[in-house]
Amino acid sequence: MSLRINDVAPDFTANSTEGEIRFHDWMGGGYTILFSHPRDFTPVCTTEFGAVAQLVPEFEARNTRVLGVSVDSVEDHAKWKNDIAHVAGVPANFAIIDDSDLTVAKAYDMLPAEYYLPTEGRTPQHSATVRTVFIIGPDKKVRLTMTYPMSIGRNFAEIVRALDAVRKTDGVPLATPANWVPGQDVIVATALDNAAAEAKYGALDIKLPYLRFAKDPA
Repeated sequence: MSLRINDVAPDFTANSTEGEIRFHDWMGGGYTILFSHPRDFTPVCTTEFGAVAQLVPEFEARNTRVLGVSVDSVEDHAKWKNDIAHVAGVPANFAIIDDSDLTVAKAYDMLPAEYYLPTEGRTPQHSATVRTVFIIGPDKKVRLTMTYPMSIGRNFAEIVRALDAVRKTDGVPLATPANWVPGQDVIVATALDNAAAEAKYGALDIKLPYLRFAKDPA
């Protein structure tokens, strides 16, 4: 069964480019972005991991750790990091785990409907939809998921934006409207009446009885 929002993210132990990782312990007390790809040394994946390498300071500023998942070996990852750094212009300073036994891919339901991994001659198509993103909260629960096909590189600016929205609305009676970015008005949940909403968030911009905006409480 697929992981759902608010499911506890499966724990696992895996080797990585930074040594053995016990996932829930490794997460610490912040947010985590777990993202995967079909295979090392492939074009789209190299651009994606390069984008993540460039964004590591942004994730750190948001108390968020990033963990890459690949069905290749740690030895391959270490070599591939040189290519990633070449494309990105910065070192790939984040961990990538060895999931060659598919433990994580299966636990997180990352694989296509029909898949197999031959012992020889494997291509990225054999693990085609292992191109997923999970944003996981400090309580180890899944907050957001995204899945992409082989041919479409992920928009990591959107992933950062989604992370900001998750952090903004986590545990408070707020939501974010379409295309929201930090600093823009947020939506106040209908759980609060107008008086309670104004007391908590200030003056409201009431578009409809159920659509009330307040200034971003940054």
